[in-house]
Amino acid sequence: MLFLLSLVIRTLTRVLAGRRSDDSSKDLEILVLRHQVRILRRKAGRPRLRPLDRVLLASASRALPRDRWGSFIVTPSTLLRWHRDLVRRKGTFRRGRRPGRPPLDPEVQALVLRMARENSRWGCVRISGELRKLGIRVGATTIRTLLRRHGLGPAPRRNGPTWSEFLRAQDRGILACDFFAVETIRCKTLYALFFIELGSRRVQVAGVSARPDSSWVTQQARNFALSAADGTVPARFLIHDRDAKFSGPFEEVFRTEGTEVILTPIRAPKANAYAERWVETVRAECLDHVLVLGRRHLERILRTYTDHYNHERPHRGLALAVPDRPSVRGVPVRPRDVRGRAVLGGLIHEYSAPAA
Repeated sequence: MLFLLSLVIRTLTRVLAGRRSDDSSKDLEILVLRHQVRILRRKAGRPRLRPLDRVLLASASRALPRDRWGSFIVTPSTLLRWHRDLVRRKGTFRRGRRPGRPPLDPEVQALVLRMARENSRWGCVRISGELRKLGIRVGATTIRTLLRRHGLGPAPRRNGPTWSEFLRAQDRGILACDFFAVETIRCKTLYALFFIELGSRRVQVAGVSARPDSSWVTQQARNFALSAADGTVPARFLIHDRDAKFSGPFEEVFRTEGTEVILTPIRAPKANAYAERWVETVRAECLDHVLVLGRRHLERILRTYTDHYNHERPHRGLALAVPDRPSVRGVPVRPRDVRGRAVLGGLIHEYSAPAA
């Protein structure tokens, strides 16, 4: 049967080809092409068409009669849908600039990513404060979106305790002091005494000792009182906990300067929240990432960090200003001109504009 069918088809093709007519040759060619398309449909899956292919087929469907649409590789409803899309796009207007905020400058983006990579513990607000110090204003939300786009997740958020009404109203005239312990590489415990001005956030580390007795603490109080004698804002109150190290002579040093001493309640660290917050900050940004060799080494580390804390670090409580420069706003600089300086062996980085 297959031989007889092949003989009939061969005879018909010879008859059509023998006419030597262009129409007959085209009909035979179209017949062959259609049959090849059917073979490909059986073998291959759904074809992937490009936009140009869809435009060509949709346009050709408007010129061919409806009864000839069987030669297309898609259904008639698909052709009609493509044609409707062409008509709809014809009436659309060309948009100008994309709506919304203008994109962030690529140099600013590079600077933000640089700060985020060099300071893994900095959050979006901290980076925004560093940029504002350089005269570049970028919102924390924009920085967060940029960091997430480049796979840099946000830094751990540590919310401080709630401030009491008394501290909020009187912070410019209040001092707070406290001890915090540091373990050396030989597991020796050192105690550091520090003072913090609640209004300006300035910190001064009074001293470090392995045995801070009453006489040592009193002497550190005298040294601090002498160094703060030329301060513009006299301290009205001093807050500290009920540690036995803060003896009567220690408090008497401040009373002679006209400062009233206030003791916090027992087991109430939130009553001395500013000091507790600073201890957490110095541990998270500095002490948790270094090995302390001894007392002198710890004094040098704390002296370097407090200098950075007072002169370069933006603070949320000061509207991202710096304690020693509360009202200075940096002149805008080009991101390419920003210079970085490593502090504590690269543990912290400071950014500034070159001198004019």
